[in-house]
Amino acid sequence: MPIPASVLIVGASAAGLATAEALRRQGYQGALTLLDGERHPPYDRPPLSKQVLTGAWEPHRTRLRTPEQLDALDAELVPDDPAVDCAVAERLVTTAGGRVLRADALVIATGLRPRTLPGQDGLAGVHVLRTLDDAADLRRELVAGRRLVVVGDGALGAETAAAARESGLEVTVVGCDGTLLGSRLGGVVGGALDRLHSEHGVRLRLGSAAETAVEEVLGDGDRVTGVRLACGELLPADVVVVAVGASPVTSWLAGSGLLLGDGVECDARCCAAPGVYAVGDVASFFHEGLGRRLRLENRTNAVEQARTVAANLLGADRPYSPTPYFWTDQYTAGGTGRYAKIQLHGLPSPTDEVTFAEGGPDEERFVAVYRDRERVTGVLGWNMAKQARLLRQRHLAGPRPAPSPVSAGPAGPAGPAGPAGPAG
Repeated sequence: MPIPASVLIVGASAAGLATAEALRRQGYQGALTLLDGERHPPYDRPPLSKQVLTGAWEPHRTRLRTPEQLDALDAELVPDDPAVDCAVAERLVTTAGGRVLRADALVIATGLRPRTLPGQDGLAGVHVLRTLDDAADLRRELVAGRRLVVVGDGALGAETAAAARESGLEVTVVGCDGTLLGSRLGGVVGGALDRLHSEHGVRLRLGSAAETAVEEVLGDGDRVTGVRLACGELLPADVVVVAVGASPVTSWLAGSGLLLGDGVECDARCCAAPGVYAVGDVASFFHEGLGRRLRLENRTNAVEQARTVAANLLGADRPYSPTPYFWTDQYTAGGTGRYAKIQLHGLPSPTDEVTFAEGGPDEERFVAVYRDRERVTGVLGWNMAKQARLLRQRHLAGPRPAPSPVSAGPAGPAGPAGPAGPAG
């Protein structure tokens, strides 16, 4: 395919903006349009569950670029007008406001939508946390509230619990993984995270779905009063945060001819159809090194994948084969009590064997190595980012390439299905 004269990027968060910037850095001089469903200029999401929730940052500090930097990009930014339909063959997108936008190439960067619980709609005090507006609304409630229940024991739930405790609320976390981040970190490191939160006064109700799944969100009139667990236990709450994962935003692509499994299915070059690419949280791509399909939800992936997509738009033939990466911050370094800055390289199973290259799970700092038999599957640093990165380079660099699926055709690529990556 020749270099496109115009590129339309649907989604202007980290992945979409990074794609536009990478195109310009690589010399692209054609027309660029960024279509976004949000009313705010492009902003960063990781601080929403940390600095914004604690009040350490005003929301405007999350902006990824200044107005002057956005102007210098020489791109048309169309905010607050989400895409609702797509004709793939024509690379034509229709918006909720009635715009019809066409380009020679299309990049899909629409991200994720939070999952919700039955019964939460219409109840004041029940929140999800995905957007800047979500974070601002939740921050106001945390300032006024006293008791918070977080439904979800993944990274977002744990980060929200930490921010709320630092703001002085009574916090209970409910989940079904057995430990915090158990499906990602496994029981050994997850248990260390449990102990950290318990030291800070968080009450943990973690167990099996038969015991700790949320059976009902309770309210008095239009205001939440708590949640009821499957075991019958009632947890009172002034505020409830639902952090039970998120789904790729692909409903606007229904009927487009693209393959929509766990996201937009792409080949190893992040191509979903001729002239159509996907990037960031929404992209399900074939990883040649691992020989499987992945979808990675983190800020680092959004930027690295954007560089590959930009290069391929400009004529490269570059597979995207990153070492999967995940990070989370729990509590504030330099604050009162212990904290954890966790970086995980690789894609370990929670049942993999865990050994410690430095320190141990009861210490302030450690490096853990995950193994499936003799094969290293992951390296984790707990307040030891540099040491974990060095071990990652030793054990996880340069996986053996696997055959790539057939290049994408009009209906999308072929390739094996695989589970989604973690949120980051």
